Amino acid sequence: MLKTWLSSKNGLFAVRPFSALRDSFRLGYTKKDLFRDFVAGITVGIIAIPLSMALAIASGVAPQHGLYTAIVAGFVIALLGGSRFNISGPTAAFVVILYPITQQFGLSGLLIAGLMAGVILVIMAMLRLGRLIEYIPLPVTLGFTCGIGIVIATLQIKDFLGLHIAKMPATYIGKVEALFHALPTLKVADLVVGVITLIILTQWRRLRLPIPGHLPAVIIGTIVAMIFAHFGSEVATIGSSFTYTLPDGTTGQGIPNVLPEFSFPWNTPNADGTVTHWTFAKVQSLLPAAFSMAVLGAIESLLSAVVLDNMTSTKHHSNNELLAQGIGNIVAPFMGGITATAAIARSTANVKAGGYSPISSVFHSLLVLCSVVFFAKQLSYLPLASMAALLMVVAWNMANVGPIIQLIRRSGRSEIAVLFICIFLTVVFDMVIAITVGVLLASLLFIRKIAEMTKPVAQTVPTDLAENTVIYRINGPLFFAAADNLFAELHTKILESDHPVKNIILQCDAATILDAGGVHALMRFVQTLKPGQKLYMTNMQFQPLRAIVKAKHTPEIKAINFNSSLDQALKKIRRKEAKNIEVLE
Repeated sequence: MLKTWLSSKNGLFAVRPFSALRDSFRLGYTKKDLFRDFVAGITVGIIAIPLSMALAIASGVAPQHGLYTAIVAGFVIALLGGSRFNISGPTAAFVVILYPITQQFGLSGLLIAGLMAGVILVIMAMLRLGRLIEYIPLPVTLGFTCGIGIVIATLQIKDFLGLHIAKMPATYIGKVEALFHALPTLKVADLVVGVITLIILTQWRRLRLPIPGHLPAVIIGTIVAMIFAHFGSEVATIGSSFTYTLPDGTTGQGIPNVLPEFSFPWNTPNADGTVTHWTFAKVQSLLPAAFSMAVLGAIESLLSAVVLDNMTSTKHHSNNELLAQGIGNIVAPFMGGITATAAIARSTANVKAGGYSPISSVFHSLLVLCSVVFFAKQLSYLPLASMAALLMVVAWNMANVGPIIQLIRRSGRSEIAVLFICIFLTVVFDMVIAITVGVLLASLLFIRKIAEMTKPVAQTVPTDLAENTVIYRINGPLFFAAADNLFAELHTKILESDHPVKNIILQCDAATILDAGGVHALMRFVQTLKPGQKLYMTNMQFQPLRAIVKAKHTPEIKAINFNSSLDQALKKIRRKEAKNIEVLE
């Protein structure tokens, strides 16, 4: 049996890498498609270069680690993945998880956590949890992504304003207090550079040029920063804020112009040059964060794939995508890369630029690689205020203000409550708590709503039986939350009837589900019947009938008269009434 399952389409070995790449070549891959992928890859690469550095800085590590992530993870995940259009790399959603890890465990701890998250993602793929995204309600998704956007925007205020803060507190309230107290250290030059970059980023699309606004924005921001520096107002840049040490002992400012080198994550030096001595207890303490990273990576990558499917009328392979994300996150830490997942904004830009296959992501990774090897010195001039402005735009897009307004206008109070609870929990605590509580709360509210829909509806009784018979049609599932209330209501209606009730008919054609709680409530209802009262159940669907058959050992269930139709039940009652009349005569 195990061998049969493993080889079936639903089995373990049904999760196969390279599925998106095979789909692209099976549909036919021409020179024209290759050129489309090249143009799309270059376009996305231009976006990815500054964003990858900004996201690494926001995660608490040197900017080159973001570039290494885009190079390694972007290449590996694209080739192995299940979505033809996903572009993977560092994303803003991870910042709220990665930054605390870096503060507590350093770079090596961050790399080990990413490696553990990759293993968890592979396990999720093998367990075929690729459709996980379908079970997360929209208010929960919008809530935690909006909360992440708020936290990211808050973290960028420091560099955007040029504030001096030695170390950011761990809690969100502490961060806000630290920013408020540091306001007197505001640097006008950093603020001007940040504002100019932000304006260009938000207004560039009005020019309707084929070049994304990310690169022009940071270039102009860099020029403005150089002008300030010429007049004696220094603006913090990547080169002035970060140093590196190569294996041969060479040190430098900014970004090293070398290829990513293989290194065991647990042996990777931290920013201060020290190497952490890892114990089992320390690794174990990273497990909750690694699980959070894996869950978030799965949600974001699958959500991105769904968005791209809707844009391109294609179908991704969800479990294959999870497998690729897992393998990519296992490989990247050995090359200095931080946690990666599919980036919705970059993936959407890939489609809009004409991307046809995963090869476009390969070109994107190669462009980022070239920027490290040939333009590392130039990248070191980028101002931190411009990087902060980039992430503020990303945070605004993550906040999903438009969809949230639509949800508030179109939904009930329950959905709105779930939305704001998830936002609050994400900001004040963390994303995993927000998702857990949000899904649980949304499930409970959904159960209550379905339970309230399950009602007994009175039906017309034939004239000759109107004195002693009632007919009710059950509308809705008879599960644990609905059955008790329904049978209690039925009991009350029967007691309050104008005539003594001898025959109770329940039409169950609209009762789709009967669980153990429903069976228990049914038995208790039978126990409340008075001597001489008889319960008839008609038009039972397969699942409820099967649940009752499994409980056949109970005397209460045996006392129920089951019928295939209402007419059959009425005929039985008429025959019983006729026999009673004969006995009386």
